[in-house]
Amino acid sequence: MNKRNTQQRRRAIVELLTQQGEVSVDELAMQFATSEVTIRKDLTALEHTGLLLRKYGGAVSLPQELMTEAVVERISARKQALAKVAASLIRDHYRIIIDSGSTTAALLPELSNKQGLVVMTNSLFIANSLRELEHEPKLLMTGGSWDAQSESFQGQLAEQVLRAYDFDQLFIGADGIDLQRGTTTFNELTSLSRVMAEVAREVVVMVESDKIGRKIHNLELPWTSIKILVTDDKLPDTAKRQIEQQGVKVICAPVQPNTDKPE
Repeated sequence: MNKRNTQQRRRAIVELLTQQGEVSVDELAMQFATSEVTIRKDLTALEHTGLLLRKYGGAVSLPQELMTEAVVERISARKQALAKVAASLIRDHYRIIIDSGSTTAALLPELSNKQGLVVMTNSLFIANSLRELEHEPKLLMTGGSWDAQSESFQGQLAEQVLRAYDFDQLFIGADGIDLQRGTTTFNELTSLSRVMAEVAREVVVMVESDKIGRKIHNLELPWTSIKILVTDDKLPDTAKRQIEQQGVKVICAPVQPNTDKPE
């Protein structure tokens, strides 16, 4: 019943945004007779699914050109396709790290049938979502200092916690892929990602193909740290070959053509 109420409230928030263009946390908390903490979780979840943009004290609609049904469906379909393939790499009783981000968060529904997982994350959104799975994994949190830009925990304390464990796999996204160097990011806080990679036997990068070839000045993980790259089937063959030449296995997830139609 609680999950149904959550879904209904989130649909109503999206409808309000469509009508008004902007909503505030305090107004939504009053309207739905719930706490501001709950509303913030709603807005974070809706932002991760690409339905709004967070701002201080509330949220705003996405620009109209990004809100067409085809684009929203395509983004969702690509992330889901990546998640299905990435989840197939996870075995029961594995110890895994899931880094913060909307692409890695798409993994969560795919973990419902996995048994005995241990999952470490630096994301409150991912941690809360894991608690709703039918087979709830053992949850570990990095702790550390909260970074508002990435909406995740970072810092030396988080790094120390990670180094106290060893993991089978790390699942991590990227803002861009430099074909020569590795994964790149807008966020200057890259040290935690590197520690995550150090303590995992296998690093799996999940990234949509339109980010491949995008060069951003902050190098996050060099190719030498990456074992597998999971992307969608729109990746050009030339880019695929360049990545494979770096010693990285590339898996291209098929995206359903009816949800990946052009704008």
